[in-house]
Amino acid sequence: MCGIVGIVGKSDVNLQLYDALTLLQHRGQDAAGIVTCDGDRLNQQKANGLVRDVFRARHMQRLTGNFGIGHVRYPTAGGSGPALAQPFYVNSPYGIAMAHNGNLTNKDQVMDEIYQQDLRHINTDSDSEALLNVFAHELLEQRKLQPKAEDIFTAMRAVHKRVRGGYACVALIVGYGVVAFRDPNGIRPLVYGKRETDKGTEYMVASESVALDVGGYTLVRDVAPGECIYIEVDGTVHSEQCAENPSLNPCIFEHVYFARPDSIMDGVSVHKARLRQGEHLAEKILRERPDHDIDVVIPIPDSSRSAGQMVAHRLGVKFREGMVKNRYIGRTFIMPGQKQRKKSVRQKLNPIELEFRGKNVLLVDDSIVRGTTCKQIIQMAREAGANKVYFASAAPAVKYPNVYGIDMPSATELVAHNRTTEEVCEEIGADWLIYQELEDLVESSAEGNSEIQEFDCAVFDGKYITGDVTEEYLESLHAARNDNAKSSKGNDSSL
Repeated sequence: MCGIVGIVGKSDVNLQLYDALTLLQHRGQDAAGIVTCDGDRLNQQKANGLVRDVFRARHMQRLTGNFGIGHVRYPTAGGSGPALAQPFYVNSPYGIAMAHNGNLTNKDQVMDEIYQQDLRHINTDSDSEALLNVFAHELLEQRKLQPKAEDIFTAMRAVHKRVRGGYACVALIVGYGVVAFRDPNGIRPLVYGKRETDKGTEYMVASESVALDVGGYTLVRDVAPGECIYIEVDGTVHSEQCAENPSLNPCIFEHVYFARPDSIMDGVSVHKARLRQGEHLAEKILRERPDHDIDVVIPIPDSSRSAGQMVAHRLGVKFREGMVKNRYIGRTFIMPGQKQRKKSVRQKLNPIELEFRGKNVLLVDDSIVRGTTCKQIIQMAREAGANKVYFASAAPAVKYPNVYGIDMPSATELVAHNRTTEEVCEEIGADWLIYQELEDLVESSAEGNSEIQEFDCAVFDGKYITGDVTEEYLESLHAARNDNAKSSKGNDSSL
């Protein structure tokens, strides 16, 4: 998962882009980049590292221009390096930079077409660069010296026909404006907002609404699945549906883990969705263990806090903050490589002993993926003196790889793959383990927006919304992206 932002303003947008990226930092910690346009000149700064480390005062001074785009990167393939930092850039036509969140499921086919048919060169193995080149080629095919909105929309219709997967993108066309678009299934999130200034109206598109809030922008709406929005440098806004059969199927794991609780995505409040997750989870606990002996509910910070509060409320037991989080350690889930994840858990969390000693503790987490984090946390709880340690997951068992941009590519690395709940419980060292029901998870999010007919729940049920994910594809993904492959090479990333 990555974070993207695009702004068309009435004055320099460098500081706005910087602020937006800091608010989206939770979506990617590997690299960051900003591209701005000043007249007919592009200004760029990108590198590996956190936003605060990539951009210094000297960089901000040269990132002049009234419109620009930004990106924070999270590598699905474990590859890292300046060449993979985004936005990517091509000089023809016009000069286009692009930032991408997602993953193309037909990347190999697209790469072949770009080389053999479009006669274009790709400098990395990144499907983000491939997507940029497909868009650039289709825009070049319009053969216009000065592109109009209808040219961009025609190009976008061709893009949707050529690529498959989950993707949300912002692109900057030198001298003309910013283009934002979303995959026809709406898997990856993208929101659109505006604000009024004394110089006129300014516009922002971003992965999450929290970026709009902090910048003083009002959320207008989500970018629709398959929709393309073109914001000209003068502030003129054009939009058109460019996909043949669009359908809103957002990734439910955004509501489980990735998104900030203060964000609204596809009309759903992430915070309220997580509260409802807690309600359903507590009801299941009461069904299965009506005579439970839980003394205290302790959330694993930060994304399980909302669900944990509601679990405690419904169970009628104490809710306590028993784990202190080191704010200077990143999110362990999105750290490449198992060794780094294991090392970071104890650096990130430390138990408050008095909340554990002699108590039967229910730990609540948003999900269990590899089992690395929860296993160590359970051990820490025991070392802090807990009498019994129960574990509750606000999401169902993660059993299948994700192919749309989340780092769950290898089924063999998922602790619940081919294991029963009892076997997972034993593996992570808990006295008792309970998972959320998938139907309850879906209901928790769907209640926020009745117009969403179906969510992408592939990591839980193995049903891939794009319909093109075969066993052969999953095997190739496993070979390229399992932890052993990541440790031996760093090659590509779509995020």
